[in-house]
Parts: sequence; C-alpha cells; structure tokens
Amino acid sequence: MKRLDKKSLRKRARAARAALPPDYRRHAERQALRHALRAGLFLKGRRWSFYLPVGEEFDVLPLLNQSLHMGKDCYLPITAQRIAQPLRFARLDGRHGLTHNRYGIVEPHTRELLNARWIDVMIMPLVGFDSKGRRLGMGGGYYDATLAYLRSRHRWRKPLLVGVAYACQELKEVPAEPWDVRLDMILTEKGLMRF
Repeated sequence: MKRLDKKSLRKRARAARAALPPDYRRHAERQALRHALRAGLFLKGRRWSFYLPVGEEFDVLPLLNQSLHMGKDCYLPITAQRIAQPLRFARLDGRHGLTHNRYGIVEPHTRELLNARWIDVMIMPLVGFDSKGRRLGMGGGYYDATLAYLRSRHRWRKPLLVGVAYACQELKEVPAEPWDVRLDMILTEKGLMRF
C-alpha cells in the first residue's frame, strides 16, 4: 500500500475536523476537560503553555480556564519572524495586551518571553495524530524547531507534550521524520492516550 504524503494526510484530517457540527465540538471540549481532570493531568507542573484556536482547531479554552482556576502560570506561544524558528512563550497575566501576529493568531504583546525548556506542560495544536504519538502539524516547523533539544535528552524531558484534537483526526500512520519529537499524550473527547 502506498504511503500517503503529509499534504494528503493534512487534507483528510482537516476535512474530518471541518465536518464536525458546533454542538459536537462543544461536547468534545467538555469531555476532554473531564478526561484531563479524571486522569490527574492538572497535577503536573506549574507552568503550562496553550494555544488559542484558529479556524476549526480544537478549542482549548476550557482547559486554559481550568488551569488558571487551579493557579497555574499559563503561557501562549509567540511566533518567530521566520518559518521554522523556535517559539517563545509569554505569560497570560493581564499586564499585557493582545495583538495579532502575521498569521492572524492572537498573541500577548510583551517582550518578557520564556524558552520551551522552562514550560512544564505544553498543550499543542495538531492537524492529525497516530496511535504511536506522532503529530502532524500545520507544516511551518515551529514546534519542531522549538522542541529540537528534546531529541538529545533521554532522562530529563521537559515539557510534557500533550496534543489536543478531535478523535476524528486520528490517522492510521503519520510519516516520521528524523526531526520529529513524539507526543507524550494525546487528549481527545474519547480520552487521554499516553505513550
């Protein structure tokens, strides 16, 4: 059987995600929060990074609000000026306003930035995933560049990488590249998968 390229896989996963009705999306977001609470995910670490959803991405605002409620320090990624440059992270603390970056993604407007190695739990967007913890992203390479240092770490691994998606975004196989860093967990409305 011919192995699908990443472009075809992205198209398939995006179509499945786009077909979900709004009621189901809201249900999925509540279910994912319940699974995260039940699994004790919020007991891990103090510094959490999130993303703000764009288009039909899984809405992690319920998870972000729960983290804030539990006293976590919450951060959002700041996109580098060039493709495939590492992300840095800005704390959501109410002192700084929000702005749109060149992709239309909302980011905190601040110069006080943190590197990924100081984040305890990173909630990551994805287009598709497989049962081995491989993540199919948007293709910009930002998270790959940000997490490249993890490929050489065998004992101490920080942050804990948690991909968040709808269950329909699961693919049979995501092609593995040498620079890919696998996820530690994937959270969907069906549950929390650990790898």
